[in-house]
Amino acid sequence: MRRLGGKEVADEIMADLKIKVEELKGKGISPKLAILRVGQREDDLAYERGVLKRFEAAGVEVEVTALDLEVSQEDLDRTFDGINNDPKVHGILVFRPLPKGLSDEHMRRTIDSGKDVDFMDIRNMEKVLSGVPDCAAPCTAEAVMALIKHYQIETKGKKVTVVGRSLVIGKPVALLLTTANATVTVCHTKTLNMEEECKNADIIVACCGVAKLIKADYVREGQIVIDVGMNVDEEGKLCGDVDYDAVSEIAEAVTPVPGGVGSITTAILLRHVVNNAQEAG
Repeated sequence: MRRLGGKEVADEIMADLKIKVEELKGKGISPKLAILRVGQREDDLAYERGVLKRFEAAGVEVEVTALDLEVSQEDLDRTFDGINNDPKVHGILVFRPLPKGLSDEHMRRTIDSGKDVDFMDIRNMEKVLSGVPDCAAPCTAEAVMALIKHYQIETKGKKVTVVGRSLVIGKPVALLLTTANATVTVCHTKTLNMEEECKNADIIVACCGVAKLIKADYVREGQIVIDVGMNVDEEGKLCGDVDYDAVSEIAEAVTPVPGGVGSITTAILLRHVVNNAQEAG
């Protein structure tokens, strides 16, 4: 079994970005990311820690605004507006999904397109939807494609099963893979015989947010399994949507969690913030 780690991919991206950050600072421009988080979900906190570490290494500022679970919709939207209107901010990352009872509709409708680094605004998905090659996309979806490119995984004519259909990862990564000439099947909670759909694939992209859903009986020899999930298991440890120990005994290659797609995602996020700062400058 081949372990598809994300560090090598992220390091390649970071080398170029550090140069760009220094060039921007030489012009008096300091890229800045604003994170808006409601509550303290462990998967959110884990991603946040990764972002802080990645951005600190590049010398880019991150400002975290953390709100209580009891925050009202009005206060949430007001807080977002303050961040959205801050001229020093070049990127806004809102951890989603929001807790029950809260909506991201206001944020999706009003976010400055020049600060939308994770494509909250559906209008920023137009290039992805239209199949424009090499276009920017939601960070995690773009990270999956960066991993595929780095490890020279063939997608042309290959069958890919995407397990998950969210706007954050499932749908955009399916579109990107289709643009890369793969034949894509999207599975979700209503899919019948999901195990067979996964077994029939050459590549599985697991992004449903269910800890260790993809087990040994979902896979076969020769497959590439890309785990996008970030969950907490019964022992309180971070894990993916794939049962790594079981699947790695069968599949040809698997991404680990942590240490896989997530580490690339933070580098892609940094790239989006730096690109926004360049355009704003």
